[in-house]
Amino acid sequence: MTPQLLDILRQLSHEDFRSGEEVARRLLISRASVHNAVHEAEFLGLRVQAVRGRGYRLALPVSWLDPEVFAPPLSDRGVHAQRLDTLDSTNAHLMAQAQSGAPHKSLVVAEWQGQGRGRRGRAWLCGLGGGLMFSLLWRFNRPASELSGLSLVVGLGLARVLRDLGLRHAGVKWPNDILVDGAKLAGVLIELAGDMLGPSAAVIGVGVNVLGADSLRGAVEQPVTDLSEHLPGHCLDRNVLLRELVLRLNDSLERFDRDGFAPFRLDWEALHAHQNQPVRLINGLGEVTAGLAVGVDESGALLLATENGVQRFHSGEVSLRGLA
Repeated sequence: MTPQLLDILRQLSHEDFRSGEEVARRLLISRASVHNAVHEAEFLGLRVQAVRGRGYRLALPVSWLDPEVFAPPLSDRGVHAQRLDTLDSTNAHLMAQAQSGAPHKSLVVAEWQGQGRGRRGRAWLCGLGGGLMFSLLWRFNRPASELSGLSLVVGLGLARVLRDLGLRHAGVKWPNDILVDGAKLAGVLIELAGDMLGPSAAVIGVGVNVLGADSLRGAVEQPVTDLSEHLPGHCLDRNVLLRELVLRLNDSLERFDRDGFAPFRLDWEALHAHQNQPVRLINGLGEVTAGLAVGVDESGALLLATENGVQRFHSGEVSLRGLA
């Protein structure tokens, strides 16, 4: 991404056209730079409408991330928030900072990830301005061996916020996805550091599709959706979404650190998209186990009723799919 791209795009709106000459004058750059930025934005998944004699405007309303909007209420809870324009990966960036002594509750959010990651080595794809990608560093008093239910707690927190915003069908998929009517809306990637027997740290990465799911279909192996398909425009401000998600995660993680996963178990099962439904589990070798998803245990392991009885599965390299 060229250094001037986001500065140029932040000059454009969804409602009114703005001439390339005006944008160039405001930023003290050439009109050619504006023209080139529009083409680069299209390549990165952000549509810009161009009309001769009128100029440019965004095809969809984009709420650019603004620390002055989202950071103050987070700071009140002890969150150290940082917005960066571009990163390879918010998780990789924050993991490196954690190893250098970054404080508890460090938060990194980026407008663009060049190498966003999901579970099992998958890429996290999202168009420019179309997603919310952030990572939160949490330093636990618990050892890493007691964090097996962490991804479920995070997913539950995300789903509750989305439901509060009006997305009534938001549900969790074991162990780390948010689904709406069977399509993926958000995902969680957790990376751990520290002693298995002593205090530990987790970098909690979250990706939410806000706009532009149409451009992702066909590029990923499962159905996807975004918030714009389900919520009115006033609910799509990414600054508000970031603030509400991190505030909820702060409360959930404090409780998890104190009490473990057990207090969250029934609430998680109530929102599980595959609860009491036939599913299949695929391990890293491609081996399939079919059964009925009957819940999770107090550590967050999936309980699968099979022809050989109820079996427990921990996340690891296991992937869950509904039979439908």
